[in-house]
Amino acid sequence: MKILPASECQWDQLSLGEIMLRLDPGDGRISTTRTFQVWEGGGEYNVARGLKRCFGLRTSVVSSLVDNPVGRLVQDLIYQGGVDQSHIQWVKDDGVGREARNGLNFTERGFGVRGAVGCSDRGHTAISQLQRGDVDWDTIFEKEGVRWFHTGGIFAALSNTTPGVAAEAMHAAKANGAIVSYDLNYRPSLWKSIGGPKRAQEVNRDLAHSVDVILGNEEDFTAAFGFEVEGTGSDHAEIDTDAYRSMIERVLKTFPNIKAVATTLRIATSATRNDWSAMLYINGEICVAPWRRDLEIFDRVGGGDSFASGLIYGLLQGKDPQWCVDCGAAHGALAMTTPGDTTMATLAEVEKAMKMGTARVDR
Repeated sequence: MKILPASECQWDQLSLGEIMLRLDPGDGRISTTRTFQVWEGGGEYNVARGLKRCFGLRTSVVSSLVDNPVGRLVQDLIYQGGVDQSHIQWVKDDGVGREARNGLNFTERGFGVRGAVGCSDRGHTAISQLQRGDVDWDTIFEKEGVRWFHTGGIFAALSNTTPGVAAEAMHAAKANGAIVSYDLNYRPSLWKSIGGPKRAQEVNRDLAHSVDVILGNEEDFTAAFGFEVEGTGSDHAEIDTDAYRSMIERVLKTFPNIKAVATTLRIATSATRNDWSAMLYINGEICVAPWRRDLEIFDRVGGGDSFASGLIYGLLQGKDPQWCVDCGAAHGALAMTTPGDTTMATLAEVEKAMKMGTARVDR
């Protein structure tokens, strides 16, 4: 991959996606709690925040919020993460949210045999109403300059118009030399009322033709592409890396434009203890991060996004593939030790976590 030099671009990385207000019941449950702690979060935004907050890169986000106290609360939380807000579009508040609203995401962490639960309330949000032509991509990619553009399957599933916006952004990014990454991030609840798995596969397959780096877990590749491969599910006692290699070969055969495939590897023995690793295909070789066996989980939401930001950081810095996948896996592991969707780790902590085992390359 040829990555634009930092000196030629205003932004090291730009994300396109929804930023929601997460309401967290802490140790309790959504249905019985009397108090919530709030965070900001969103699959695509989390990557930009991780690259800024942990790795110190220049990041921005294209999104949309309704201009009311809830939207301004989300904005206040974004300030703490440091992601640039100049490309957030503010929509006038109609008083009750008939025309547009801000998305809410209720998330409980789970414990032991009780898995984590997410309940989103994001219908008819401001960003779901974006259409082609609403964003000045020429200014962003030509005049300002972007080294790496990231979006994903969550944004593409928000409405019938968002896939077109994603495609428009990808084409502008590629025309101006930016690397395009896409996290499949399949969410059944988002696709349920707009065509289900069949529609998800149509949309994701279409967008994948404009992608340089594709990310996801085994469930994402199965649901979003239809590439079901035996031996990749999290219900297996061990991950079959040969099965993943087969899956990667199918991805590359179907989408020859893709230059790198990255996937997290997780065996969930309980909500609070997982085996965790990651895999990266690039330049004809597969690199696997050291397994973290029996990793203690505090809050698993955002682990995949933090893996993505660590991986992208390594690639932007020109690190070798093994370093990149190790960085992503370490950052993802650290993110799951703290509450909320987003990272609270430092680069020094990530580098320390990367030294926990011997790296191996599976060629």
